[in-house]
Amino acid sequence: MNVSPVPGLPEIREGDDLAALIAERADLDSADVVCVASTVVSKAEGRAHDLDAFPAGPRATEIADRLAEITGEEKDPRFAQAVLEESTDLLIEAPFLLTETRFGHVGVNAGIDRSNVPGSDILLLPERPDESARRLHASLGVPVVVTDTCGRPFRHGQRGVAIGRAGLPASHDWRGEHDRDGRELGVTVESIVDELAAAANLVLGEGGGGEPVAVVNGFELDGFEGSDELFRDVETDFVRQALREWSYARD
Repeated sequence: MNVSPVPGLPEIREGDDLAALIAERADLDSADVVCVASTVVSKAEGRAHDLDAFPAGPRATEIADRLAEITGEEKDPRFAQAVLEESTDLLIEAPFLLTETRFGHVGVNAGIDRSNVPGSDILLLPERPDESARRLHASLGVPVVVTDTCGRPFRHGQRGVAIGRAGLPASHDWRGEHDRDGRELGVTVESIVDELAAAANLVLGEGGGGEPVAVVNGFELDGFEGSDELFRDVETDFVRQALREWSYARD
């Protein structure tokens, strides 16, 4: 399997035909998978905003004041307001904001980015990443994964994850298959799209360098039972249930 960045993409702006820009620079094969950073999807879809678009309400002001007290750094209540408006569930409100977005992804600050947003203050995640991926898939004719980077519980650092996909299953369901000793697998579900997103992130780069699109060539999509489930539901997410009973207390 090979993972290669797509070079030469311009700064993406609202209304740009992202699929056409990718197709012009990538010689795609029907067996390829295109991984696209959510940042350029968001920019093309007009998700860059100034903070003035999010006048802070009482809840956002309360959250910003508490975070400022905890961290010793000034916090803009308009940013907290943007996070609240992009979220359906606030899992942790101190010492940082951990939320569930409207499409089911759980991450810090609803995945809102403040870097690499020329001319604007913040960049929101795509409103419906699966739909974004389906539009790109229809134009490019190959499977598409929309990626983002986020942290992980219990581990240091960030890695690439999928927040949307089209043209391929979300996971490989190994349940019912057997290991080398003949034991039947009962719980193993491999998140294929997350693994592709993480592989792509190695060549996409972070910060001021890198490219926003990568092509995965040689990944075998056929021959396994697929599942469309990407985000764990609340009923089986015991970590989320525990967080609802937890509150931050300073020493």
